[in-house]
Amino acid sequence: MKKVGIVMGSDSDLPVIEKAVKVLRELDIPFEAHVFSAHRTPVEARDFALGAREAGFGVIIAAAGMGAHLAGAIAANTVLPVIGIPCKGPALDGMDALLSTVQMPSGIPVACVGINNGANAALLAAQILAAEDAALAARLTAKREADREAVLKKDAGIAERL
Repeated sequence: MKKVGIVMGSDSDLPVIEKAVKVLRELDIPFEAHVFSAHRTPVEARDFALGAREAGFGVIIAAAGMGAHLAGAIAANTVLPVIGIPCKGPALDGMDALLSTVQMPSGIPVACVGINNGANAALLAAQILAAEDAALAARLTAKREADREAVLKKDAGIAERL
């Protein structure tokens, strides 16, 4: 199975990444996580992206706040799918990161999930990998069914309370 590469611009993004890691572990998807900054460690970020396919990665998740250039910097150096997670920052509540992540120039796409939504980034990564992995697709289907059942249980609980 291909691995998911996770890069975060700072260790302050770790709480967002932990949500992604939880989902990846639940789905039994191998991953590696690193801190690479598009601005402070551009060579290391580029080298990671350039070698990602050969290192066994099938998709990369990149989380960053503020200018949020990390996902774009990674995507510029690989043809693997890149999923950006815009992270909430101190100035504009994550809107700056969201806009920076989704407004990529033509030719360098980056998929984007909601602000701080590490769980959805991991689920999207899993869906990308599941296109070529039937066992993973089955685990995703089972997760969706479990999520459905949990909502229906909550619905029944509300009906009883009201």
